[in-house]
Amino acid sequence: MTDTVLSQLVTMSQNLGDPVRDYAILGEGNTSARADEATFFVKASGREMRTIGADGFVRVSFDRVLGVLDGEPISDSQVKDALVAAKVDPTAPGHPSVETFLHALCLKLPGVNFVGHTHPTAINMITCSAAFPDAVKGRIFPDEIVVCGPAPVIVPYVDPGLPLARMVKQQIERFLDEYGEVPKVILMQNHGFIALAPSAQQVENITAMAVKAARILVGTYALGGPNYMTEDNVRRIHTRPDEHYRQKVIGLK
Repeated sequence: MTDTVLSQLVTMSQNLGDPVRDYAILGEGNTSARADEATFFVKASGREMRTIGADGFVRVSFDRVLGVLDGEPISDSQVKDALVAAKVDPTAPGHPSVETFLHALCLKLPGVNFVGHTHPTAINMITCSAAFPDAVKGRIFPDEIVVCGPAPVIVPYVDPGLPLARMVKQQIERFLDEYGEVPKVILMQNHGFIALAPSAQQVENITAMAVKAARILVGTYALGGPNYMTEDNVRRIHTRPDEHYRQKVIGLK
């Protein structure tokens, strides 16, 4: 079972790192997948998603990573030591990504088995702009809702690594309180994008739709700005039975 998960994670990561898609270049981004209830695979620091293989991932302990996330503030050197100590096999090559904390908390959400964190140019044009987060305050077309959910989690800029994971946790908790469901999309100011899903293919689908939505959103500013759908419109699309059926057909449920 774990070999199948790792194989799917490798394929997903290579697809997300394909230069044609413009989601990530060089060592950008990181991906992960739940191996079992106690452990998960996460991309090793510095590995390129475009060319990554099974040896580019490290298996780590949920408890050891989340113990640090929920603990007291620690120094950069202590973070590095903690990530090494979280490895299931201490002798395994590779160093867990500094975003391992973020992946652990996402993979512990109900129904989330795969996570893809990328830096798509189209999305970062928004997250790095003065208009963020106001620009993403609403949805702009139905398929964005069907694939990416009713809204994204919005995360203000904080230092990558442990501080970012703690901020993401806080913003996810707010989303859960407001929407009563697990988010599919996280947007991080001056940083990038995260897709959360039950399957590797769904992570790819969510990322692709979010990038399309970003391109459309940026394009609307040439013609007067975005015309956001109303909350009632969004709720209607999000709860329509025929849209739920379509989600099943395209592998989103």
